[in-house]
Amino acid sequence: MAAALQVLRHLARAPSGPLLWGGPLARMASSMALAEQARQLFESTVGAVLPGPLLQRALSLDPDSGELKVRDRSFQLRQNLYLVGFGKAVLGMAAAAEELLGQHLVQGVISVPKGIRAAMEHAGKQEMLLKPHSRIQVFEGAEDNLPDRDALRAALAIRQLAEGLTADDLLLVLISGWGTPAAHGADWHQCHRRPLSVPASAVMM
Repeated sequence: MAAALQVLRHLARAPSGPLLWGGPLARMASSMALAEQARQLFESTVGAVLPGPLLQRALSLDPDSGELKVRDRSFQLRQNLYLVGFGKAVLGMAAAAEELLGQHLVQGVISVPKGIRAAMEHAGKQEMLLKPHSRIQVFEGAEDNLPDRDALRAALAIRQLAEGLTADDLLLVLISGWGTPAAHGADWHQCHRRPLSVPASAVMM
């Protein structure tokens, strides 16, 4: 913006008649073009990894048959789909998944960093937030990416949901990053000293 204002000031002071395009003015315009290209590249890159588009590329649902396709695998939904997730980007991922799955989603539990919902609201990122009557329960914890009691409560809630499923159920697991899962894994083993047993079919993303 500052560079654009400088160009406008140069143009305003320039005498009427043919404009000689060269020297500092040309270099400034070239810099502006590069800055615009960089901005467009940045926005394109960020847009490609937003949770919504990522989920839409990985998941598809046939509303007539109730068949869920996850990449190259297909699953028949019969009010048997559950969701868990943990990590920094999982809030937006869960919102996109629930938007896609609708009434097929029975219940969900996700663990996200403390304060992320307030940050998304402040930034106006409504598409990254769950709807008011969402079927997904959100736990915030792990302040400064360190295990705490809130993160432990989230881990136990995820475990309780997963271990309560049957062989006829389907569990969609959303994972973002590695710090939070590692911390939660440590919490699980500290409390239970045994591996997580999930009888349902689990699909991780």
